[in-house]
Amino acid sequence: MKNKTSKKRLSGNLQLLAVSAFLAALSIICGKYLALSLGNVLRFSFENLPILLAGMMFGPFVGMTVGVVADLIGCIMVAYAINPLVTIGAACIGLFGGVLFRVTKKLPLLWQTCITVILTHLVASVIVKTFGLAQYYEMPFHILFLWRLLNYAVVGVAEWLLLYTVLKNQSLRRRFEALGG
Repeated sequence: MKNKTSKKRLSGNLQLLAVSAFLAALSIICGKYLALSLGNVLRFSFENLPILLAGMMFGPFVGMTVGVVADLIGCIMVAYAINPLVTIGAACIGLFGGVLFRVTKKLPLLWQTCITVILTHLVASVIVKTFGLAQYYEMPFHILFLWRLLNYAVVGVAEWLLLYTVLKNQSLRRRFEALGG
């Protein structure tokens, strides 16, 4: 009996690893290859969507790991300098996405996803990543902050609607939860 349990756990862990790797790859594609760039520091992309989904469905640790892996490998693939503060911001997206989604679990899914996306982007994308970019590009934080606040007001609404649409599918949600959520 113990052997069957350990095989099931190993299989589940491998499936979770594969889905997490897929989400990290999807984040890289969305953030580095499908992004709309305006200058050096302003990019409209859905790179955070897979990271948020990983945190929301599989927990803060998996979300954080997906964020770090996506940021580091993505930077290496397109020859960006690795900015540790931006990498911490990517980790925070997965971490906060997972924590906030669990803290708000008694709310209707519409509000649960809305609160998770808004607060995660406000802290991780608009504050942490902006601070890292301001330091790296030697730009005034407050100016960059306002531009990125506008950026994530637009991107955040789109991500919220996409996440809500995906997560309200009960069949898909059960599959995610079976993997480790």
